[in-house]
Amino acid sequence: MESLDKILDEALSKAIAERGHINILIAGRSGVGKSTLINAVFQANLAETGQGRPVTKNTREITKEGIPLTLFDTRGLEMSEFQQTLSELEKIVEARCSDHDPNRHIHIAWLCIQEDGRRVEEAEIALHERLARQVPVIAVVTKARADNGFRAEVQRLLPQARNVVRVRAMGEVLDDDIRLPPMGLETLVDAVSELIPEGTRRALAAAQKASVDYKKTQAHKIVAGAVSAATLAGATPIPLSDAAILIPVQISMLAGITSVFGLEMTKATLSTLLSSGLGVTGATFAGRSIVSNVLKLIPGIGTVTGSALSATTAATLTLALGEAYISVLSGFFLDNADSRGDFLETLHRQYPLAIVDKLKKANPFSRNP
Repeated sequence: MESLDKILDEALSKAIAERGHINILIAGRSGVGKSTLINAVFQANLAETGQGRPVTKNTREITKEGIPLTLFDTRGLEMSEFQQTLSELEKIVEARCSDHDPNRHIHIAWLCIQEDGRRVEEAEIALHERLARQVPVIAVVTKARADNGFRAEVQRLLPQARNVVRVRAMGEVLDDDIRLPPMGLETLVDAVSELIPEGTRRALAAAQKASVDYKKTQAHKIVAGAVSAATLAGATPIPLSDAAILIPVQISMLAGITSVFGLEMTKATLSTLLSSGLGVTGATFAGRSIVSNVLKLIPGIGTVTGSALSATTAATLTLALGEAYISVLSGFFLDNADSRGDFLETLHRQYPLAIVDKLKKANPFSRNP
C-alpha cells in the first residue's frame, strides 16, 4: 500500500481541485448594504479584511488566501459615473467569461437594491440587462423590513433577473423593542446554488457561512460517492486487498468534507483528524472486517460470501465515518451559544483535547466575530 504521507498529499490535492473556485460580481448603489451583506454571507469578513485589488476605478477584486472565492465589488452606479462603470463591467465580465479556465469565469452577479428606497433606477435596469447577457443575475433586495409588494415590482422591472431575494443581513431592534432577526441569507445561498455550475458548488459551500445545511448537503454527496467506491473496494475478491483500496477512499472522503466545510486544508490537520476518526469508528467494525477477509481465503462459495460481507462492511464503515465527521463539524455552526457550549463539552468527552483544539483552530468561522 502507498505510504500514508503520499495518500494524504493526493487526497488534499484532489479535494482542492474538486472544490474549485467561485467568482461573484456584486453591484449596487452606495449605501445599499453590500459590505454588510458580504460579511454576513461569507467567511472572514471579506468586505473589511479581504485583499482588495482595484481592477477599475469603481470595482475591487476581493480575495483572501484559503477561501475559494473572488468577489468583484462594484461601486459607482450613481448617474454621474454610471456609463463609465457599465462599460468597465462589460469588459471585466467578457474577459473573465471567455477565459479557458472555468475557475476564472464570473459565475453569477448580485444586483443589490435597497428596500427602503422603494424604487428601481434606470441605471439598475440597464445594468441587469447588460449583465444578464453573459451571467445569471439575482436581484437582492437589501435591508428588508416590509415588502408591501416591492419584491414583485423588482421582478417586473428586472425581468431578466433569474431570482429576486429579500435579505436582512443584520438583526435590528425597532421601536417598542420589536426585534427583526437576520433573514433571507440561506435563501440567497440556495438561489445562487441553483444557478452556478455544479463544479463551483463545493467552493460556494466552503466560502459561505450563512447556511450550514448547504455545507452538509455538499458533504453528503461526497460521502455517497465514497460509499460507492468503498463498496467496490470491499467486494475485491483478493484476501486483505480491500484495506489497501479502502483507506485512500476514506481519507479522500474526509479531505473532501473538510474542504466543503471551509476548514484549513493542511496535511497536519487531516492526519490528526484521521487518526482519531479511524481509531474510534474503525474499532466497531474490526471484527466483521477480519471475518470477511478470512472468508475470502476459502475457495469457491467462501470467496463469494466473503466479498459480499466485506462490501457491506466497507460501505457501512465509510458511511458511519463520513456522517460522524459531518455531525462533528456541523456542531461548530450552532447559532445558540449554550447549544454550542454543550456540543463542545460533549466533543471533549468523546475525543482527545488535541483533536478538538485542532478542529477549532482549523475552522475560520469559529474565529469570526
